[in-house]
Parts: sequence; structure tokens; C-alpha cells
Amino acid sequence: MRLDKYLADMGVGTRSEVKKLMKKGYVTVNDAVIKNGAFQVEPNVDMVIFNDIPVFYQEFVYYMMHKPENYVSSTRDDSLTVLDLMMEPYKGLFPCGRLDKDTTGLLLITNDGQLAHKLLSPNHHVEKEYLVHSDHPLTKEDMELFERGMTIDGNEEVKPAKIMETGDCEYHLIIKEGKYHQIKRMYQAVGNEVVKLKRLRMKNLVLDETLAPGEYRALSKEELDALKEFGC
Repeated sequence: MRLDKYLADMGVGTRSEVKKLMKKGYVTVNDAVIKNGAFQVEPNVDMVIFNDIPVFYQEFVYYMMHKPENYVSSTRDDSLTVLDLMMEPYKGLFPCGRLDKDTTGLLLITNDGQLAHKLLSPNHHVEKEYLVHSDHPLTKEDMELFERGMTIDGNEEVKPAKIMETGDCEYHLIIKEGKYHQIKRMYQAVGNEVVKLKRLRMKNLVLDETLAPGEYRALSKEELDALKEFGC
């Protein structure tokens, strides 16, 4: 791998910025000063040091965030995005799936497009569990309709969901789709409104409730391994 790409991928700077820093002698590989960006290095074998700090290469990274309200699940927007909450140098980070601006809870932040595609693909039927507070209680008939599958907005079919009442106007809802504003539209279809919405789980990745809204942490090896398991 080219040394300038290695350093740029790890957030040292853009390729052009990295080349300027290298020419000033800020970068060593195996104790030798390297000023040529095309110099080839082997990640995790060669010791790369920038400004006296070792730079270890990590191709993919995975973070669990407790998304707060008023942040957009996007990489770029006129409003604040979830990436504005992160202090990470890695390039190409993005939220895996979208949570509405006023929705809180579990959000996976990564740069692994292949895993994100699998988690979001309708073919894999990945469960997503939410805590929903509604304007008024759902009826028994409403809940049965959710579990049978329903039509929203007159012509859009929604697959069967699982729902359990957990408190006054409070429900745990599990869906395997991710249609635009799906849960809000499901409630609207039965004459109700979502007052508060929080994602608790995606597949087998469960929100770490010790994370305050806006906080994040790297996934553990066990969490990542479980998240990457897909059956036939």
C-alpha cells in the first residue's frame, strides 16, 4: 500500500497534506525517514510513525452510538449530523441506516459498506426493535393488524411485525423492514401518533444503555462477530 494512502486513510490529512508533511520529515517507516508518498508499506507489519506517534492501520471500524434528538443520520446536511458528534480520524464513516431527526437510540457507525448492505438489505430480514410511546393506547385490533401485516398510505404493504405492550401507551415493536417513516405511518394508519421513538436493537446488537445520548463506543469483538453472522 502507498504510504500517503495509508496515512490519509488513518486521518492524518488529505493525500496532498500528507505529502507535504512527509517532505518535511514528519514520517518514518521502521525508523527511516520517508519523504516519498509512493513508498510501499505493509499494514500492521511495518512500523509507521507520524510526528513521533505510531499510526496503526485499521481498514474497517465499527461504533455503537446512542443517537440523540435533533441530529440527522447522514454524512452531510445543513443541520447537525451524527458524525458531528464523533472525534474519530477514520475516513468514510457513515451511519448504517437512518433514524429520523427526532428518533433516538441505537445507531451503528462504520466504514464497512459490505456489512451495512447486508444489514439493510430486505433479503436478510434483519430485525429492528423499537420502544414506541404513542399518543393514546393501541386497541387489541390495532395490535393484531400490526402482527398480520397491513397497508399504509392506502397502497403500501407492510410485512407482519411483533408488538408487545410494556406500559401506559408504551410498546416494544419489532420490524424487519425499513420503509420511510414506517413506524410513524403504521400508527397513523390506525388513527394514532408516535410521540417518542427509540431504537433498542438491530439484529443482535443491543443498545448499551450506559451510553448517554450523543455518546458512542467501539463494538466489542463479540458484538461484531455476532453482527456479522448471517444464516442461509
